[in-house]
Amino acid sequence: MPVTTDHSYVESFAPGASVLPARAWLHDDAARLRLTGDWRFRLSPSLAEAPDDLGDPDTGADGWSDLAVPSHWQLAGHGSPAYTNIDYPFPLEPPFVPTDNPTGDYVRTVGIPADWDGARIVLRFEGVDSRFAVWVNGELIGWSSGSRLPSEFDLTGFVTAGEQATIAVRVHQWSAGSYLEDQDMWWLSGIFREVNLIALRPEAATDVFVHADFDHLTGGGSLLVEADVAGTVVLPELGLEIPTGERVAIEAVEPWSAEVPRLYDAVLRAPGGEVRLRVGFRTVAIVDGVLQVNGRRVLFNGVNRHEFHPDRGRALTEQDMLDDVLLMKRAGINSVRTSHYPPHPHFLDLCDEYGLYVVDECDLETHGFDYEPEPPKLPNPVMDERWRDDLVDRMRRMVERDKNHPSIVIWSLGNECGMGDNMRAMYDFAHDRDPSRPVHYERDGDAEFVDVYSQMYTSLEDVEVIGADSSLYKGKPFILCEYAHAMGNGPGELLDYRALFEKYPRCQGGFIWEWIDHGLRTTDAKGNEFYAYGGDFGETIHDGNFVCDGLLFPDRTPSPGMVEYTKVIEPLAIVADGNNLRITSRYEVLDTSNLTFRAVAEVEGQHVESFTLDVPVLGPGETCVVPLPEVDATRPETWLTVTAELAKETTWADAGHPIAWGQVRLDEPTAIGGPAEVGPAEGKVTAAGISIDALRDVRLDVWRAPTDNDRIPGVAAAWEEAGLHRVQHRVVSAGVVDGAWQVVVRTAPPALQWGLTSTWRWTRAEDDSLGLRLSVVPDGQFPATLPRLGITFELPRVETVDWFGAGPGEAYADTRAAAAVGRYQASVDELQTPYVRPQENGHRIDTRWALLSGLRVQGEPDLFGLTVRRWTTADLAAAGHHPDLTPHESTTYVTLDLAQAGIGSNSCGPALSEQYKLHTAPASIALRFRTV
Repeated sequence: MPVTTDHSYVESFAPGASVLPARAWLHDDAARLRLTGDWRFRLSPSLAEAPDDLGDPDTGADGWSDLAVPSHWQLAGHGSPAYTNIDYPFPLEPPFVPTDNPTGDYVRTVGIPADWDGARIVLRFEGVDSRFAVWVNGELIGWSSGSRLPSEFDLTGFVTAGEQATIAVRVHQWSAGSYLEDQDMWWLSGIFREVNLIALRPEAATDVFVHADFDHLTGGGSLLVEADVAGTVVLPELGLEIPTGERVAIEAVEPWSAEVPRLYDAVLRAPGGEVRLRVGFRTVAIVDGVLQVNGRRVLFNGVNRHEFHPDRGRALTEQDMLDDVLLMKRAGINSVRTSHYPPHPHFLDLCDEYGLYVVDECDLETHGFDYEPEPPKLPNPVMDERWRDDLVDRMRRMVERDKNHPSIVIWSLGNECGMGDNMRAMYDFAHDRDPSRPVHYERDGDAEFVDVYSQMYTSLEDVEVIGADSSLYKGKPFILCEYAHAMGNGPGELLDYRALFEKYPRCQGGFIWEWIDHGLRTTDAKGNEFYAYGGDFGETIHDGNFVCDGLLFPDRTPSPGMVEYTKVIEPLAIVADGNNLRITSRYEVLDTSNLTFRAVAEVEGQHVESFTLDVPVLGPGETCVVPLPEVDATRPETWLTVTAELAKETTWADAGHPIAWGQVRLDEPTAIGGPAEVGPAEGKVTAAGISIDALRDVRLDVWRAPTDNDRIPGVAAAWEEAGLHRVQHRVVSAGVVDGAWQVVVRTAPPALQWGLTSTWRWTRAEDDSLGLRLSVVPDGQFPATLPRLGITFELPRVETVDWFGAGPGEAYADTRAAAAVGRYQASVDELQTPYVRPQENGHRIDTRWALLSGLRVQGEPDLFGLTVRRWTTADLAAAGHHPDLTPHESTTYVTLDLAQAGIGSNSCGPALSEQYKLHTAPASIALRFRTV
């Protein structure tokens, strides 16, 4: 593609001009100048208004300021972020983009070291969004596209060693390349990854391809290192010194895997310099429809990871990347899909070092086009041959950059682009260049040119079908590249998916959508800090808080969903087996010699005794049975909690870090007898409700502040249509009936002909406590399901809550795997979960009793769900951000649930399973209230 000065390249189908061929990311000894830091910057609102002066930029003129590289200009006060999930924020008329195309100019002067004389001087950009051109000393060098891919330009003929050089970069917010980059994320522009000036010496290797294989049958390996300049590879640990281009067999090597990320340090020496290599011997193969690494089936306990920071957007630091890797390893996550572009190469170095399997995905998504070619309003770029060179070039640049990472076990062609011949061309390139790795692409629904079959958000029922019939989709391994949508409160049903992955070898797990909420840290007009989402920056087209759907909150604090996932994927299963413990290893490579097993016995949450268990070392997949320690189990609610911990520190966690846990109830559950009843509680009851000291406004509750999984698919809308959010209460009768003060109430919405008749039977016990037996019966054309069924009331301000039951975090019917039975205490504020968009949260399931500032509530013998807040459900439902929630300083709102609907992941995934819906039906509960 010729270099032109008329900016026609902005709307070109080509990937670039005068860009050097793609090559590997290398750790070499080439001299380099890091061009990070402040550049002079100028933003023009449109390309037409951008001065034509980059041939001789006057950085002292008006309109210039400083801008850090790497960064996004919108996050530095130049323009505003915008979020869309599917729709393009500009008209679809490829390759054209709006005339109002913000254009950012960067200028920096650098001294070229005198000792660079004779070197090939290369300017390398790791990532620029979206398309950019480069001038050096007034000469237009070239331009490039592919925002999250590297671009290199040869400056040798344009600069002089020992002299100053002025580098100018013009970056366009929109370009033809934007049509290929419709990923579900913020639209953010600028030079957001590093820029380096590199001196490549003659006769130095500048491109290397390491082929390091492992034979799991013999324990041997083989090594071949290809290089563009011949040299010698030295691997001291194995006593190897071999020439490049020659494959050598190795009698015994230790293989690389995510569980044991064994790397060998090597160096390639050529006459012009050295390249440092980290070699991981491993083989990826598909055998009988199962993807294996080193001969072992892999179960992907993975996440989809966007690059994100709440202040810096996609301009991550190395510490940000390390934080992500350490959080993943500590949670038991073993794999990452790089949604939906190649990550910063340093992240892949960390995956090699710490051990994470990677699905490396090309910088490609065209979701805003129609997927199907008939009848297309416009041809999707994957169907349009004019885009082929760009698409294949994107695949080439990813594969060439990342080919030496043992952590990468699958290449992915991109995301949500439909089907077309251009995708096949990308597949053909990847297979020809690197036949050692399988290729993934989810939209290839017939598995025509993929090696693994993939779906998104498949229901549990359909996963079962695929697992049970090995002939489906050509018998290829099945991976859920996205499932369990972690938006807001959720995801649910994780344990059910895990059971299917373990049942069917072909179903090899998947990747949670997604890793982190993309909330941008900002403040409102009053100075209150909050995390912004789509629409908060005045966008005319946006997708709201759909950008906040991660297991981590924007500040990288784990959400309850992350805690749940950690429990579900833990590498050991610890369960009761009669009078024994059955412990099963889910490790694929490791044995359990690195673990210590500790047990704690508790009675009603109070510590009784601690033990260290003698557990034999288990190999991968092995099971043992261990006798339970001797504990007095005659007392009610006697529980044994067993925890497997790291016996010594690893690279990613300290000794004592919990790896897995299980609980066993030792006593036989029996109904707990309460104090004798001495009469009806008529003196404590009025027509308005119950009053135990300051207990106020007791009523039936059938509404919850909709979760994202309720709201987006329309479940909440159906509940609202049934009037559940605005029910009214009518006392039908009140009086002494059969020794109890009985109040009958009909709860029903206005304008509709259905309701819930509740019978409240209050009795007074000899200890002056108050017993309640509540029964609820629906009548009329009632809705099929409810969000919740509970009792709500108000108390004077409560500071802390003590409870015995499941905890310590929130849990619901399908998100309860991580909830352990115990005694807990938390402030009311700590009981809230700060989802970026406020919604139902903080529910503690299976509570036995709770103490709220002198009021004790106990199930007799029923368990109940506990929620305690400083605001009403209506307040919570109406809030868009946390500053919208104003705590009621003198009142605390309490809900005791008979039951509540599960969570699921229906904001993007399948509907909530029937077993977790709260079906409208007769229900009852028995509780006791007393002051202490």
